[in-house]
Amino acid sequence: MKILDFHCHVYPHTIADKAAEAVARFYGVRRGTDIAEQGCALADVLQAQAEAGITKTVICSAATVPHQVQHINEFLARKQAQSGGRCLSFGTLHPDSEDVAGDIDHLIDLGLHGVKLHPDMQRFALDEPKAMRLYELAGNRLPFLLHTGDSRYDFSNPEQLLPVLEEFPDTVFIGAHMGGYTVWEDATRLLAGRFENLYVDVSSTMFALPPEKVVDLIHAYGPEHVLFGTDFPMWRQADEVQHFLALPLTPEEKQMIAWDNGARLLGLEP
Repeated sequence: MKILDFHCHVYPHTIADKAAEAVARFYGVRRGTDIAEQGCALADVLQAQAEAGITKTVICSAATVPHQVQHINEFLARKQAQSGGRCLSFGTLHPDSEDVAGDIDHLIDLGLHGVKLHPDMQRFALDEPKAMRLYELAGNRLPFLLHTGDSRYDFSNPEQLLPVLEEFPDTVFIGAHMGGYTVWEDATRLLAGRFENLYVDVSSTMFALPPEKVVDLIHAYGPEHVLFGTDFPMWRQADEVQHFLALPLTPEEKQMIAWDNGARLLGLEP
């Protein structure tokens, strides 16, 4: 079975360990104890990908301040090229940039395949005016992979995503972590089965919920709207593949989630 990991983080080798530590602190977990302690430079991604039997990986990173945007996108374009076709990059944007339109054109010119936003880390609400302007400027040219949900914050919870989906029905949005990290029930109640332009990924979900509950969430959104993702380096790709393949889903449902849905969104061969 071909597998597309739609949610994987990558950082420059020189800061990869520091970046992974910062992410762990943000989520209040300890590397090597609560989560895996593993590198997150491109070489680490490719090694983990091979060990897990993953065919392709979407790599991404988010700019926490506006001046980082173009530098990060150029880095992601280089990593995409260096991966030998094994990785596709989603760039980043920041709504506080002085030239969001220019950043979008630059991202597209670099050959990146979408946009990753992390509102909790970037400190903006998904539905505030400056964020809505960002989606408007991007039009329907790019899919958006969004960190969604976290009971500690009020930037990316389902209530903030709802008006975005309603206002931009022709733009594809992927709500990471089954639409709402730690607020899965609220997300499912508000979002599931209502929007053709909404996809969700299973990343950072299977660690917290029993398999039967994960399957219930998948069926609520519809398997045709679910993507496989690992949130590497939070979790080991091989472990996430194993957990996913063990879910009580039909072979057809696993095929859709593991490859077909993501391949369709990215224009890859079925």
